[in-house]
Amino acid sequence: MPMAGEADGNIQTGSRAPPAALNERILSSMSQKHVAAHPWHDLEIGPGAPEIFNCVVEIPRGSKVKYELDKSTGLIKVDRVLYSSVVYPHNYGFIPRTLCEDSDPMDVLILMQEQVVPGCFLRARAIGLMPMIDQGEKDDKIIAVCAEDPEFRHYKDIKELPPHRLQEIRRFFEDYKKNENKEVTVNEFLPAKDAMDAIKYSMITNLLQYNELHSEVQSIKLPDNLNHLNTQMFRNHYHRASQETLGLQH
Repeated sequence: MPMAGEADGNIQTGSRAPPAALNERILSSMSQKHVAAHPWHDLEIGPGAPEIFNCVVEIPRGSKVKYELDKSTGLIKVDRVLYSSVVYPHNYGFIPRTLCEDSDPMDVLILMQEQVVPGCFLRARAIGLMPMIDQGEKDDKIIAVCAEDPEFRHYKDIKELPPHRLQEIRRFFEDYKKNENKEVTVNEFLPAKDAMDAIKYSMITNLLQYNELHSEVQSIKLPDNLNHLNTQMFRNHYHRASQETLGLQH
């Protein structure tokens, strides 16, 4: 007689599926129920983008735990616990339907009064850009405010923030990376216009990467700093980059 947990005598008692197989089972189960929605690819960025947009929170304010999106499942996983006593000064996450040079969605730090739970999404307004180099690679962060928070929603540009707030943000990224023996450079904060240009750039890259709206790319106005590129050159460049970086086939 089969033991509990066995099916037709083909499953060994006490055996466990390896992580890859477990992920496949999770995805298969979700697909069968038709309820899966990937926060990066399925959540709309919103009609107000690049100024006001939806973003997904991965890490709550005050956390020492670095949560991040698991790209294969769309779930939020624990990546690591930060060294020493540093904690995230504000809620941190990503902007859906964007793609950056590191093959990840655009990072965003959201200023608001309260911490929120990992995996939720909210509307935010871009007020600035923090250019950052992490281990020799570009890793810029959008600085935003929660559009539904009465204490922060009136901010329109990063220059309106108190200087100590910017220093707090800068020191966090410098310190927590150094504690992990990683080399990081945080450059001068840039205004809201640069943040919106960066978001628009990442939106276009995402469209080209997944080959979703080739015909509509012609109607998207490129940011001023991309005007030296014509649309066909832009498309070809990122199509090649996507093939090389992610191994995608279109």
